[in-house]
Amino acid sequence: MAIWLTKDSKVIVQGMTGSEGSKHTRRMLAAGTNVVGGVNPRKAGQTVDFAGTELPVFASVADAMAQTGADVTVIFVPPQFTKGAVVEAIDAGIDLAVVITEGVPVHDTAAFWAYNVAKGERTRIIGPNCPGIASPGASNAGIIPADITGTGRIGLVSKSGTLTYQMMYELRDIGFSTCVGIGGDPIIGTTHIDALAAFEADPDTDAIVMIGEIGGDAEERAAEFIKANVTKPVVGYIAGFTAPPGKTMGHAGAIISGSAGTADAKKDALEAVGVKVGKTPTETAKLMREIMSAG
Repeated sequence: MAIWLTKDSKVIVQGMTGSEGSKHTRRMLAAGTNVVGGVNPRKAGQTVDFAGTELPVFASVADAMAQTGADVTVIFVPPQFTKGAVVEAIDAGIDLAVVITEGVPVHDTAAFWAYNVAKGERTRIIGPNCPGIASPGASNAGIIPADITGTGRIGLVSKSGTLTYQMMYELRDIGFSTCVGIGGDPIIGTTHIDALAAFEADPDTDAIVMIGEIGGDAEERAAEFIKANVTKPVVGYIAGFTAPPGKTMGHAGAIISGSAGTADAKKDALEAVGVKVGKTPTETAKLMREIMSAG
């Protein structure tokens, strides 16, 4: 079992005919993902050959869903078109929209998220500016490398793409149920708390790794949620212990303002509710390894 993405998920790609979309469609297919088509209004009716797999191109998400039964879309479109692509996916009522695109204006993200809320949050949005979601051995929606870890019983939720990959590699011999890269923009769809709740409810996830970073208060809110709702062991890591105040570090949301948002403050909040926090990714993996070996 996995959260949100399983071997039965039927995936479409908005922007499949573009350079990034086609490259990662090929990689998703190689990982065993059930990709059933793409969306590009200008190329509707055409097919694209991916090493012997012919995928149809549809005019809209709604058309693709009607003809393939798709329930997941991965969005690879330029930033200026991302809002429209997400709204189209929401209007079609697809279950999961994975927004890979980097550099989406925060105003646009706020607008499509508010639109989703107004529509009853029928569509789960992951991202933007994220690596996507992978359930090793089952399906891979996004740009997470498929060959760096195996199937297991650890759940992973991370703001950072690179640290997602590193943690998957560090614990590759134990394996993961699902790895979710939620993205590091100031406004995102799925949060740490959403993933923590899903992993807590998943009978095939025994423990959780949560990777956060400086800036904002998402990790502090996650700590409150863990205290009240999570019974499974959680190990954490906060990127940015050496970051200077007032300077954006990598992600648009990773900026310390005054005394708020520092790595130490987040570490303290998590440790106060029983989460073991590593000072490096390798130390964090070691903490998880100890938990899994003891269990």
